[in-house]
Amino acid sequence: MLYRSLGNTNLEVSAIGFGAAPLGDVFGAMTSAEASATVQHAVASGINFFDVSPYYGVTLAEERLGNALVGSRHQVLLATKCGRYGSSHFDFSAATVTRGLEDSLRRLKTDYVDFLQVHDVEFGPIEQIVHETLPALRHLQEAGKVRWIGVTGYWPGLLARILKQVPVDTVLNYCHSNLLMNDMDLELTPVAEQLGVALLNASPLHMGLLAGGSVAEWHPAPSPVRNAAAKIVSLCQTHGVRSATVALNHCLSHPAVATTLVGFRSVDQIDDALLALAEFHEPELMKEIRVIARPVMNSTWISGLAENQPGRHAAAEAPVGLQADARA
Repeated sequence: MLYRSLGNTNLEVSAIGFGAAPLGDVFGAMTSAEASATVQHAVASGINFFDVSPYYGVTLAEERLGNALVGSRHQVLLATKCGRYGSSHFDFSAATVTRGLEDSLRRLKTDYVDFLQVHDVEFGPIEQIVHETLPALRHLQEAGKVRWIGVTGYWPGLLARILKQVPVDTVLNYCHSNLLMNDMDLELTPVAEQLGVALLNASPLHMGLLAGGSVAEWHPAPSPVRNAAAKIVSLCQTHGVRSATVALNHCLSHPAVATTLVGFRSVDQIDDALLALAEFHEPELMKEIRVIARPVMNSTWISGLAENQPGRHAAAEAPVGLQADARA
């Protein structure tokens, strides 16, 4: 395993992190035994960063992760989230995130988490998150229930805006730095580096599109993006390599990212991901991938409150579909 510095925390984190959403059956059903075996194999493989949320499987992922880490809690950095508790259930109030952490600790079978992060900030009033939610997390830190705090979300620019207003330790951005997206580096990466905030990259497979398997029905990507991803998967197959391995290797090469979170559903997926730690020297394949991705590069979808969309209300009023990001 490769380890990297985690911002200003003085911690070393595995370059591959464990995104625990699949433990909540988000990408298909798992048994509790399969969940435990997958988590334990990750720990044995040197993965030391585990990211979960009460939202994933409506608390199921936290419960399974807590059970699986019994006896191994001291070997890992454990991160959970607050503020999002369902597909349309958000509450960023100080009272709710404080009470919610207690519930998360019980499910995770621990008396503290290493990281508590505000989940999907684009769905909340930013003023509330800056002036109420994050101060509440700092109070939990002072109480010894949380070691570090952070924010997560879809829009890189919105996350950068929060970082400029209030000190945090980590920032997690998903679906904006992979084979189909690179606009995380336009607004968020420079700010995170300047402030010493640990940068976490999630969804290196674009929430499964580049995995080579079936795509979840709820996936928000528009059809041109799905089609491009399918072509990349097929291209990799003709070259005799797994698209997931190529996509993850691409993300692992990012010099500013501390850890890249992968949603694991099996022991075999972990072993496959470990292959991505080796460098690939197939410039012709990467050139062909870029040609396929170029027409849809940095295409986005609407996520969050209207006031939090790039372009604010204008973006929110557009139909859900292919949204070519103006920053591309």
